Amino acid sequence: MNDPLYADALAPFLTEVQRLRPPDAEVIDAHTHLGLDEDGRSLALDQLLAQLDAADARRACVFPLHDPERTPAYSTPNDRVITWAKESDGRLTPFCRLDPAEDPIGEGERCLAAGARGIKLHPRAQDFVFDSPEMRAIFALAERTRAPILIHAGRGLPPLADGLADLAMSHPNVVLILAHGAICDQGILTSRLADHPGVLYDISCFFPLDVIELFARAPAERIVFASDPPYGLPATTLYMALRVTAQAGLDESAVRGVLGATMAGLLDGHGLPPVTPPRRGASITLAGRLARVYGYASLTGPALFAGVPEQALAMLDMALAACRDPEPGDVSEALEAIGSALRAARVLLESPDGVRPAIDLVYRAIVRAATELPDPT
Repeated sequence: MNDPLYADALAPFLTEVQRLRPPDAEVIDAHTHLGLDEDGRSLALDQLLAQLDAADARRACVFPLHDPERTPAYSTPNDRVITWAKESDGRLTPFCRLDPAEDPIGEGERCLAAGARGIKLHPRAQDFVFDSPEMRAIFALAERTRAPILIHAGRGLPPLADGLADLAMSHPNVVLILAHGAICDQGILTSRLADHPGVLYDISCFFPLDVIELFARAPAERIVFASDPPYGLPATTLYMALRVTAQAGLDESAVRGVLGATMAGLLDGHGLPPVTPPRRGASITLAGRLARVYGYASLTGPALFAGVPEQALAMLDMALAACRDPEPGDVSEALEAIGSALRAARVLLESPDGVRPAIDLVYRAIVRAATELPDPT
């Protein structure tokens, strides 16, 4: 990897993080993993702690990946995560991962007694629906033990909002963390769960527009920082969180809540804060030139993840072409900054170990494009 190139391209974004981050604001990552996934991804304890350090994040919730050794009942990866959390000097709060088809209550009770503080459910990986006796039993367990439940609500799911909403509303004392901005059914879930007192939405999303819209659908006091390592990075998502909250007009107290104070209240037993109305309106304003850059650049990462590098390069080249504008108008500074990041990403993609830093720069570029408010005319 071309380290100086990446460092130089990254520097302006890091400076912006320092400017936007409230002084001494605690960052708690609500969504991280440890271990091995059957898709080949993995993350070790020291790697996760280093990633948290890069974002100056003190704490995180952690749970197993879709481990090849998950049978029976995720017991082996659950034990590993609980052990790693105990070795983290209090930085990691373990959640146990449950499979509704494999003794979820026995495994949940065992893990909670061993030190787990919450439950993770993944309806895509485990292929379950929420209208079942097993799910009602898991929610009853969470209610009895006061354990929050984090649920994958991202891509790859059939419509699940009605079953999940029915179950959640019948258990108002269960705190839910809907992962990935609940993008699988964001509109229905934020509407149907608006009166539930304990539904949180984590912001581990690849597309910043999903998070921008979330602030129009849910109270800021119910939106929490999360980055989804090893698939995302805390430092990268922190940039997105700070840009989106600034664009939404959140005051310092609300920003602190999103970054970590809301999760601190949950994890430390102080409860969730009272809610205020959503902070954004129903419209998202983008400068036309930046909208073009966003559209092309946002397709680069998914193409890389899908293993289609030629498509990724084609979209990146189109985004770079959109940055080369002789009449940039009032977004000239943004176009220049985004273009610099994308040019560095284009070079980094030429080497195998440059893919991850290239994705980092592309992501920061689309965040800048999506959150740059045009000057009023």
